[in-house]
Amino acid sequence: MKYDLYVITDETLAEGLPSVEIARRAIAGGADVIQLRDKLSESHALIRAGRAIRVITREYKVLFIVNDRLDVALACNADGVHLGQDDINPGVARQLGPEGFIIGVSVGCMEEARRAEREGADYVALSPTFSTLSKSDAGPGLGLPLLRAMCEQLSIPVIAIGGVGMENIEEVIAAGAAGAAVISAVVAQPDITAAARDLRERISRCRAVRTNKSFL
Repeated sequence: MKYDLYVITDETLAEGLPSVEIARRAIAGGADVIQLRDKLSESHALIRAGRAIRVITREYKVLFIVNDRLDVALACNADGVHLGQDDINPGVARQLGPEGFIIGVSVGCMEEARRAEREGADYVALSPTFSTLSKSDAGPGLGLPLLRAMCEQLSIPVIAIGGVGMENIEEVIAAGAAGAAVISAVVAQPDITAAARDLRERISRCRAVRTNKSFL
């Protein structure tokens, strides 16, 4: 699975732009993963948006993940679900999801990360890696040392989320992260496609540098 540029929708930060249009523009800029995140809409509206995003992501072979709501993810035939610490257990989600269903888990410490791995998560996201204004309840940034330790000690991919952008993406990739999950760095920008493209290109360059160094 490729998680390099993982874009999370947020209609408020996008000044009311619908999630499906956010997804369309981010994919045009090279997003590898789209996560539907909407804490305000009712289930029927989420499913409607999710099914529209599913059509686009399937056409462009982009992974589609739904935040928190396993029921919505299954109703949309999404590729997976992203769970918080207070959501359904990853092991239960695994039992309910179809074969190949992707389960991601937000973690805030090594203990949570190891537990998520044991319970069958396909990836974890260190949240928040840096301080962020996109999620008011995220708390202070947990930092690159913890991100690096998780990347070294876990056997599943680790994604950085929270405060990630052009100014620190090199450090994130150098720490070993499998990808960067972003909201403001793409969704809140005047040109979502251009913002996604610039960040995706920077990630690719960082990966190339890291690969070259490994052969030295």
